[in-house]
Amino acid sequence: MPTWDPGVYLHFANQRTQPAIDLIARVRLTDPARVIDLGCGPGNSTAVLRERWPHADMIGLDSSAEMLTAAAQAHPAGKWVLADAATWQAEQPFDLVFSNAALQWLPNHAAVFAHVMAQVAPGGALAVQIPAHYQSPLNHVTLEVAQNSAWRHLMDDPLRALTYETPGFYYDLLQPLATEVDLWETEYYHIVDNPQAIVTWFRGTGLRPFLEALETDEQRRQFEQLVLAGYTRAYPPQADGRILFPFRRLFMVAYR
Repeated sequence: MPTWDPGVYLHFANQRTQPAIDLIARVRLTDPARVIDLGCGPGNSTAVLRERWPHADMIGLDSSAEMLTAAAQAHPAGKWVLADAATWQAEQPFDLVFSNAALQWLPNHAAVFAHVMAQVAPGGALAVQIPAHYQSPLNHVTLEVAQNSAWRHLMDDPLRALTYETPGFYYDLLQPLATEVDLWETEYYHIVDNPQAIVTWFRGTGLRPFLEALETDEQRRQFEQLVLAGYTRAYPPQADGRILFPFRRLFMVAYR
């Protein structure tokens, strides 16, 4: 698991929070009493949950102490728990178990999704968003650079860092556990100033395992330069000089 820098992550706070807003808007729960945000990070998604359901008992859970420190600083009245979502066990079920762009960092999604669904109270819901960008240049360029002979021997763990299955996989997994499953994908077109902004975006998330696996700062500089060159080829500028950066995400809401 990579370490996390809340400042880098929140450099694109609005873009990273919008999927949480969209997922929360789709959840058909009127007044959940207990809500938990798995992989809450610096608390941006938890804040949106609190706006939607201000009277709920709201908990943010994350495995990163750095992220939880940032969350507590930004939202000192919140409840923050340091734990691993894959093994966390609720003392009593939650009406809403929510996770925005976090569960992709956990392996074995068959076990993970069954486990988190088991923490949902009858009549409640599991609501999850995970990135689905794996056919994009963002991912392909990174994988190509990872095969460079200078560091290929260091890349086994980074190549296994993210987990993503097909929508059908998640439907078949959740359908027997739910009364209803809602699945959809959205491709967001982020408008950024240049290809370097895409590197900065990905440095806060999916690029971190690759950079942390490298042995020297010079290797990390070279890795980022090769990634930047690939993104420059893959994402041409628009007429105004800025870049359209598409990013696809998979959403699911399973009701008990």
